[in-house]
Amino acid sequence: MALQTQAGVSKKVQNKALVASLIGSSIEWFDFFLYGTMASLVFNKLFFPSSDPSVGLLLSYLSFGLPFFIRPLGGVIFSHIGDKIGRKKTLVLTLSLMGGATVLIGLLPDYNAIGIWAPILLVLMRLIQGLGIGGEWGGALLLAVEYSGKGRRGFFGSIPQMGVTIGMLLGTLAISLMSALPDDQFMSWGWRIPFLLSAALVFLGLWIRNGIDETPAFQEAKKTGNIAKVPIVDTFRYHWKAVLIAVGAKVVETAPFYIFSTFIIAYATNYLGYDRITVLNAVTIATLVTTIAIPYMGMLSDKVGRKPLYIAGTIAMMLFAFPYFYMLSLKSALWLTVATVIGLGILWAPVTAVLGTMFSEIFSTNVRYTGVTVGYQLGAALAGGTAPLIATALLSSFNSWVPIALYILISGVISLIAVSATKETKDLDLEESR
Repeated sequence: MALQTQAGVSKKVQNKALVASLIGSSIEWFDFFLYGTMASLVFNKLFFPSSDPSVGLLLSYLSFGLPFFIRPLGGVIFSHIGDKIGRKKTLVLTLSLMGGATVLIGLLPDYNAIGIWAPILLVLMRLIQGLGIGGEWGGALLLAVEYSGKGRRGFFGSIPQMGVTIGMLLGTLAISLMSALPDDQFMSWGWRIPFLLSAALVFLGLWIRNGIDETPAFQEAKKTGNIAKVPIVDTFRYHWKAVLIAVGAKVVETAPFYIFSTFIIAYATNYLGYDRITVLNAVTIATLVTTIAIPYMGMLSDKVGRKPLYIAGTIAMMLFAFPYFYMLSLKSALWLTVATVIGLGILWAPVTAVLGTMFSEIFSTNVRYTGVTVGYQLGAALAGGTAPLIATALLSSFNSWVPIALYILISGVISLIAVSATKETKDLDLEESR
């Protein structure tokens, strides 16, 4: 007989759900971050050409940031499906939507070929990506958390977060390989290859996700009739405080992340004179470090709690904001790598590792998908997609990195205030009424 877990399912089934959560999430974020990196290197030149490079870069970052405002809409649509019909069906839909848009981006003609339609179609595909990713994260998180046992929720909830960094790692590695091509070939067709190859990854993810069952928590809710008629209405009626906490807590997890991973590419290459490969390699190393660190931070949160670990990571990132930019200003490949590894690889890990689990523990099952998704995506819209744009604008206005460091500090203060309003959740029964 298979060993039964606290969730009422075997460890084999738990692990299968965990893999499905991780792989699907990794593919989605590979697609998403591929765009972010190309916004710094390619799209500003091929789709948003301008006599002023700063204007082209700002427009490119704007196209990167716009989907963060469509993500809450995608979150509402797909979380409604997830709380009414099931987590599994939703995850298949989001992966299909995201993957299709990514492949089409790789096929788009540039501005020289079709003029103004090039950026319009690019933004349209990007918005479709935003809809898909809006519903993806909450489903992947709940697939893991709702299959876990009570004493392992922190670890299980951290695994989908690894998908973020694994997707970014795959995207950065793919671009690094393509960057080895001569510049004219890279700009002509090399940048398209990673987008087109994502089709194979999407088919793999769909095959894995189709092979799992609905989560035990949702099956129980459906059996007992504990299904919200209109999840979004119930979420804001009964859980509005939890939504605000989630939005605020997301700020410091997302704003510094996009500074450390996306903005740095343009800043270090265009303003500080670093070689593109050097910067990409630094981000790749840091991403690998944080991918390894995240599950350990998740396990640690099962022992010490979500809140203490989150607060420690937030304060550490705030303290590192000024040293980070100072180390970059030394114009040394070694110090660039060290700064990126510390910020993205080490200090960010405890914050992102506990975020999803903490969110899932403050919402009840019948609105959990909607609650965690809306809170997460609203926070991402306010602080994530805007981060590279704000950082670029601050740099252009003040010609100094100091305002950007202050921006990181402010994001930390906002999140500390939000988290102070919640109690420790690691010992809560996931089905306990909130």
